[in-house]
Amino acid sequence: MDYLHDTPKSRKNKHLNAYERGQIALLHSEGMSPYAIAKRLGRASNTIRNELKRGTVSQIKGNKTVEIYFPDAGQKVYESNRKNCGPKFKLLECETFIDYVIELFCEHKQSLDSICGAAKLHNKFSKSEMVCTKTLYNYIDLGLLQISNIDLPLKLKRSSKSKCLKRNKKKLGTSIDERPENINDRSEFGHWEIDTVIGKKNKNDEVLLTMTERMTRKEIIRKIPGKTAESVQDAILKLINESGELFSNVFKSFTCDNGSEFSELGVIEEIVDTKVYFTHPYSSWERGTNERHNGLIRRFIPKGRSISEFSIESIARVQNWCNTLPRKILGYLTPDEAFEDQLREILYN
Repeated sequence: MDYLHDTPKSRKNKHLNAYERGQIALLHSEGMSPYAIAKRLGRASNTIRNELKRGTVSQIKGNKTVEIYFPDAGQKVYESNRKNCGPKFKLLECETFIDYVIELFCEHKQSLDSICGAAKLHNKFSKSEMVCTKTLYNYIDLGLLQISNIDLPLKLKRSSKSKCLKRNKKKLGTSIDERPENINDRSEFGHWEIDTVIGKKNKNDEVLLTMTERMTRKEIIRKIPGKTAESVQDAILKLINESGELFSNVFKSFTCDNGSEFSELGVIEEIVDTKVYFTHPYSSWERGTNERHNGLIRRFIPKGRSISEFSIESIARVQNWCNTLPRKILGYLTPDEAFEDQLREILYN
């Protein structure tokens, strides 16, 4: 047998290697004592005694039972013992935390990382009473929790589409290429991405108008009569009236796609001090934050279900869930908490 990763040189405080076990077998067969073998190999005598005990097997020779040391037997026992080394599962020590995770995951649809991160942030459990996000996923892979991989919405990754910018397409207004860097790097509050979410492909069905603030991930969901420019305009004008003088401070810009429902959105630049930017055609990744939140909404309102079936109260519950979900990117604050912090700066500074 070839041992490609072994070396004849012994290393202090390291486990015996295959070469040393071969040396032990040879020297032991010559009648050398464990102490003498240890001196020869530069090892502790107890190490040699333990290895001889570990690798000694009974053999029958001439109707007699003899004890013989085999290096392969010692290696096999060593590898078996190593499987039982390392820290043991903390599952039983963290039962309260595990129950807390399962409850929030199953009933409130929060991700494992957001649950774990928020628990640390708010000191809900001591360090010894909880495990990290990676360990939770390991427990799921091992089947130790009441959660399986199929319950994890993003466990199976979808194949990404290649980027392809279409030319000679309609341009409804200012291109995203002209958007300032302070919007692109999310360093300034008040810049939103906007889109519509449909249920059934039916012109008579209602749709959702979704708006996501790029810095705080605050989500606004409005139910509108249809996927038309007029419906979108009416929803934005209503939002302007609700916000009053704060509108231009809270809604400094909108970034939308080139859908026909946003063809008249640029008109608001004449009413309030808010800019409107349009992404490139077929480039949904340029509104990645809003698309991500639309995916969260789909957990509750799947494709093919009529939006009209859902009440305004139901839509509000979905919005509240999105805004009270702790986010790793926000230091495990919720979007509501991050948004309120920015509003305080506007109001009191």
